[in-house]
Amino acid sequence: MEAHHALHVFDMDGTLLTGSASLELSRRAGSLDVVEEMEERWARGEIGHVEFYEMLLPLWADLTEADVRATFDESPWLDGVGEVFRDIRDRGEHAIVISLSPQFFVDLLLDLGLGAGHGARVHPRSPLDPADVLTPQAKIEIVDRTAQRHGIAGDRIVAYGDSASDVPLFRRLPKTVAVNGSPAVRGLARCHYDGGDLRGAYRMGRELLDGVAPVAEVGLDRPEYRR
Repeated sequence: MEAHHALHVFDMDGTLLTGSASLELSRRAGSLDVVEEMEERWARGEIGHVEFYEMLLPLWADLTEADVRATFDESPWLDGVGEVFRDIRDRGEHAIVISLSPQFFVDLLLDLGLGAGHGARVHPRSPLDPADVLTPQAKIEIVDRTAQRHGIAGDRIVAYGDSASDVPLFRRLPKTVAVNGSPAVRGLARCHYDGGDLRGAYRMGRELLDGVAPVAEVGLDRPEYRR
């Protein structure tokens, strides 16, 4: 194992993307109001991951590949996403995204330099297999497999996330960055960033890898560290 190897694990919805892929695709499909209510129920635990997709996929039945691409391009991404992915790649490190959102949307991040993407392997016009729907616990399993494959130790992994789906991973890893995080995630994170530029959160990740003692900075688009 080479000492410089590192793994950067990103959530997508709420971390790289303001909002969620499901909402952006549903906006394109003309079903935004319905899906907003569904996401609220999902967040409250009133419907499960599989049930959510059982309700959601029929609403996307008329979306084309061109619709998906246009939605991706027009979505409210944080600034600097591609620059962060490319910097990680150029350093010989690894960047992956693990999202509960659809794989077909996550895969478009590969065009920005992402190393690998993992999402729910669902499709609007295909039967739903419950095994293809990811859960928060699956994030740990994917990270463990990826780290083992590349020979990366746990202290060379940084996770970036914002919400409940990131909690299991944040409990497992010592180096974590909350990005515009919920209270639950902020309480677990080693440091947290609030703002609209992923490069700010990534700088924190680099400092965690380098063992730099953080200095507190508070403010919009400025890093804030949790002691």
